[in-house]
Amino acid sequence: MKLFITGISTDVGKTITSAILVEALEADYWKPIQSGDLDFDDTQKVKSRISNTKSIFHPNSYALQTPASPHLAAEIDGVAIDINQIQPPKTENHLVIEGAGGLFVPLNNSEFIIDLIQPDYKVIVVSRHYLGSINHTILTVKALQSRGLDVAGIVFSGDENKSTESFILNSTQIKCIGRIDEEPYFDQNVIKEYADLFRDSLLNL
Repeated sequence: MKLFITGISTDVGKTITSAILVEALEADYWKPIQSGDLDFDDTQKVKSRISNTKSIFHPNSYALQTPASPHLAAEIDGVAIDINQIQPPKTENHLVIEGAGGLFVPLNNSEFIIDLIQPDYKVIVVSRHYLGSINHTILTVKALQSRGLDVAGIVFSGDENKSTESFILNSTQIKCIGRIDEEPYFDQNVIKEYADLFRDSLLNL
């Protein structure tokens, strides 16, 4: 199973969600494009929170120095992002793939993060509550569905808002994989607790 993790915006909890899913499934992890923070990038952040020994962490297809949208980071770094060079690593294990920002973060002048999602991927949408998040979540789901992609579930991140969550789930008819509370920190023990909560839902996708 290949799970692609996307968010309704940036900084909504994709990396923490990815860590939970990797731990729950003892899956491999791959972030195709990393922009900035290469000293402690998202791959290292996920790896530092995993306690199982089975998961393999695959290298980025593009690791860009500049902390910016991939198209701009690539331009500043003197790199041209070629989507044909971004191919999932070969593995017999489950694979968790973390996107960058939202679906329409540009990779170059004509392609976006959504163009990385292949037909056999199951997409998990991470939604975090803020003014406008209902709109952003439903737009994200509709954009995926318009391309015939498999939206397997939604993960809610941050402080709970029952009204918003209920509205999103009723409107989209998408399954809730689970919710991640506003924890004071996320270490291996906290990630493992969430992994145990999420595991059955993930295995039933």
